[in-house]
Amino acid sequence: MANHKSAIKRARQNEVRRLRNKNYRTRGKNMIKEVRAAIADNSADKARENLKNAVSVIQKSVSKGVLHKNTAARKISRLSRRVNQLTAS
Repeated sequence: MANHKSAIKRARQNEVRRLRNKNYRTRGKNMIKEVRAAIADNSADKARENLKNAVSVIQKSVSKGVLHKNTAARKISRLSRRVNQLTAS
């Protein structure tokens, strides 16, 4: 455990940030799972709606610094491609 006043504060800040980042990561993963579940059920409308929500959460994670922008772009691209394939067929 930290001994200096500034180190104690830094440890406290790090814990708050860790929990906030964990929340954003978990929300993103759950939204991605919902999109994939809708794709598996061949539900195009539900997949499109879930994709819209997932993209929003992923982009918000990028703006908060939780995800790298290229990671988010890759996830969004892959999900979009799968939803588009579902609607095309």
